[in-house]
Amino acid sequence: MNAFRTNVFRRTMSTAASLKNARKVIAIGRNYADHIAELNSARPKQPFFFLKPSTSILLQGEGPVIRPKGVELSYEIELALIMGKDVKDIEESEEAAIFDAIESYALSIDMTARNAQWEAKKKGLPWSICKGFDTFLPISGPIPKSKIPNPHNIEISLSVNNEIKQQDNTNLFLFQIPRVVSEISKVMKIEKGDIIITGTPKGVGPVVPGDVMRGVIKVDGKEIEESKIEFPVEESTSTYVYAET
Repeated sequence: MNAFRTNVFRRTMSTAASLKNARKVIAIGRNYADHIAELNSARPKQPFFFLKPSTSILLQGEGPVIRPKGVELSYEIELALIMGKDVKDIEESEEAAIFDAIESYALSIDMTARNAQWEAKKKGLPWSICKGFDTFLPISGPIPKSKIPNPHNIEISLSVNNEIKQQDNTNLFLFQIPRVVSEISKVMKIEKGDIIITGTPKGVGPVVPGDVMRGVIKVDGKEIEESKIEFPVEESTSTYVYAET
């Protein structure tokens, strides 16, 4: 690798590493109608969101996604917003200010302990366990906004072992980005560096140790190089075993 490419690589890795400074990850649930149907969930009347810990963030090259023992592990590909400014009590109509507050985009996989989620739904328990294990947010490095001029018209896709599992356009969002950011900001202050993941399309499913997940964003049919991610799955060596609460 020549000196120029080495410097570019180092800058890219340094920028990606800054994602781990996020104070919170805010995840939008049920933002695609077909995904709601496949999980037999109720369609929300307003944006529904939950939190993932920043310790769940896994950067490209840091290692595999770890499946805890006893967990039925599932993937959910999502467009991520990397916030560059604090936002509080902003109105949906303030679109220019909302998009100005977004510093960049990324492609992420919201890993889910599906059996833990089913239990949480059934018993009215919090979602922290099913969404919050370490490595449960593999994510690309930042994607410049210039590469995604219209985030409401891009194709996001995920394959497992080179077989496409999810592939849909963000024009299927039930709630577009200005509505999502506005609603969040009226509940909690969105801070610079926070990550918002915008929901997953249909096709979610299981992965097991030995599988390899790959994701990409396409704009006008062309792959965005910065969006390409590849993460293998491995079994945890921890003594932890998920069990019913």
